[in-house]
Amino acid sequence: MLQRPRRNRKSEVIRQMVQETHISPANLIFPLFIVEGKNVKTEVASMPGIYRHSIDNLLREVEACARLGLMSFDLFPNIEESLKDKYATESYRNESLYLRAIREVKKNFPEVCVITDVAMDPYSSDGHDGLVENGEILNDETLGILAKMALAHAQAGADIVAPSDMMDGRVGYIRNALDENKFTNVSIMSYTAKYASAFYGPFRDALDSAPKFGDKKSYQMNPANQREALIEANLDESEGADFLMVKPALVYLDVIKLLKDNTELPVAAYNVSGEYAMLKAAAQRGWLNEQRSTMEVLMSIRRAGATAILTYHAKEVLEKGWL
Repeated sequence: MLQRPRRNRKSEVIRQMVQETHISPANLIFPLFIVEGKNVKTEVASMPGIYRHSIDNLLREVEACARLGLMSFDLFPNIEESLKDKYATESYRNESLYLRAIREVKKNFPEVCVITDVAMDPYSSDGHDGLVENGEILNDETLGILAKMALAHAQAGADIVAPSDMMDGRVGYIRNALDENKFTNVSIMSYTAKYASAFYGPFRDALDSAPKFGDKKSYQMNPANQREALIEANLDESEGADFLMVKPALVYLDVIKLLKDNTELPVAAYNVSGEYAMLKAAAQRGWLNEQRSTMEVLMSIRRAGATAILTYHAKEVLEKGWL
């Protein structure tokens, strides 16, 4: 035999020499949950090792991560029910929990990248990503609310705003609002292909943001569809997106690859709460080797074409030296 592929696998040094895909701390984004209070750090029951932090503890967490080389964070607020309303007005109130958190992180750690979530559901009394009238999610009427939210995030110091709502036209609407207010340097990481997935349950537990009625299938994508993601990607790119995101990641590797092959923009992928929780549960029961399975998951997402991976594993893999 002239060709023996095993020759390139015969030692660790050679295996590393020919390795095609690599992950570095720069590829990782750590989602963080925020709550009101002082010195609060409560574990999310369905996400072992993941916590809701008050702002003072959030700053300690960001500092600990930065020491590990983890420099990008996506912030998510847990809003008290009494502050939620039909129009999500708490999302752009100047002294809201979320805007205070953004300001404090950027004031104390100007070198880190703060990504913010632009969607109504954490603040909406209906629990949906859009304005609700008579049981219908109104697309165009939602855009102005999202633009106010994104602008408030930019004013607070956000580096990247990430609309996760899946309303049609929201990227262009937000881009115009940012540019008109001289925030031309604030990037947009669009949730381009966000699927109506069963893997979001633990996240909704963490934020108490489940919809109060119905589901999100009229605006999030059908899990059976792949090429529809190209329609969303082309629209987002034409409207001024700087990143395209696929969510979830692990069960949509084909979609990550599809976008990677059809755009010059960086592709991000969200390794979501349910994907994290099922791996953690299996590892805790001794059914999986946690280090090997975690790294295999992250490598698969990177190999499929994701430049940036939002993952709850981010801090742990650096703390334990798995990279």
